[in-house]
Amino acid sequence: MSQRYTHEFLKAMPKADLHLHLDGSLRPAGLIEMAQRSGVELPSYTVEGLYDQVFKESYNDLGEYLNGFQYTCAVLRYMENLEQAAYELAMDNLAEGVIYIEVRFAPQLMMDPNRGIDFDRVMHTTNAGLKRAKDEYNSQDAVKNGDKPPFDYGIINCAMRMFGKKGFSPYYTQLFQTLRDHEPKQVIKIAAMEMIRASIRLRDEEGLPIVGLDIAGQEMGYPAHDFKEVYEYAHQNFLLKTVHAGEAYGAESIFEALTQCYADRLGHGYSLFSPDMIQDPNITDKDGYASQLASFIADRRIAIEVCITSNLQTNPSIGDVRNHNFKHMFDHRLATVICTDNRLVSRTTVTREYELANQAADIPLKRLKDMVAYGFKKNFFPQDYLAKRAYAKQVLQYFDKVAAEHGVR
Repeated sequence: MSQRYTHEFLKAMPKADLHLHLDGSLRPAGLIEMAQRSGVELPSYTVEGLYDQVFKESYNDLGEYLNGFQYTCAVLRYMENLEQAAYELAMDNLAEGVIYIEVRFAPQLMMDPNRGIDFDRVMHTTNAGLKRAKDEYNSQDAVKNGDKPPFDYGIINCAMRMFGKKGFSPYYTQLFQTLRDHEPKQVIKIAAMEMIRASIRLRDEEGLPIVGLDIAGQEMGYPAHDFKEVYEYAHQNFLLKTVHAGEAYGAESIFEALTQCYADRLGHGYSLFSPDMIQDPNITDKDGYASQLASFIADRRIAIEVCITSNLQTNPSIGDVRNHNFKHMFDHRLATVICTDNRLVSRTTVTREYELANQAADIPLKRLKDMVAYGFKKNFFPQDYLAKRAYAKQVLQYFDKVAAEHGVR
């Protein structure tokens, strides 16, 4: 399939990344610098060594893919590192034309009560790094005079689907000790509820741009409906919702995210077009179920956060990018937003993900512009709807300008 667009055009066009894990997107050199500064042990202290041993081109399975997070989370429990990581992540995105990002992470993985690092401190520190990048970029004359759209961001807080009695973070370890007579699943739900309440408090009382709730971690065995009350609380407080669904589990997981967790967007949604992944014995016509669900999602314009490289790495059986379900999403006219998931762990960029999308499907310019538009129309913008509309309009006018400059039509 011929590549319609040059790398230079895809890099220059304005983009958004709505599925972007902070702790999976550090600069490798930044990780080394942070680890040395904070006394965190790494398997290697060279970029090449980390790429060779931890952050690989391909992985055997999800477990190997997740291995690197133990190192990134360890350094991010030091606030100087957390602020630097947030700042560098914004700057790395800006360097490739990504002017709106929604950064997600699990704040409770960074918390360390014995060192005075509580939820509020983690959130303010992360916001400080992102805001520093925003202020720097938006002070340029080209942004101030309206020639280029400004940079903006939101923060999505993740509850963890599961964690154990020790080792996941100092906060989680302490919580298990405090609630030692509770069932493990109860402790996990209490932590999630605590996080969502704190998120809404900081948004409402201190104006932090916390724009959404997500649930991350192992899908299998930890269904979204376990967190129904947490999502209801977010829903009742006008906090938008995305759910990791259909990454490693069948389409019924996606249905549950939509109907029990009020999902406004879906993280991955890969299994929507893999009926063979459905495990619910009550669903006998798997193809029919998947087809109806796809139509339901398309009709309601529920956006799917597509992370192609990440899916190829965590599901090696997919093989070639042309086998990725993105082509089915595209053919069924679903609202798809092209995202990275983890810039470091997947060794990718938004530009690279757009290149892969164009290998998986033949995307004419009008559809490409639609996909860019979804990133600005389906985002959880931190300001009101009128401001979001005005921003999206400015971005899409800028897209036309960039396309003309690159001779793309």
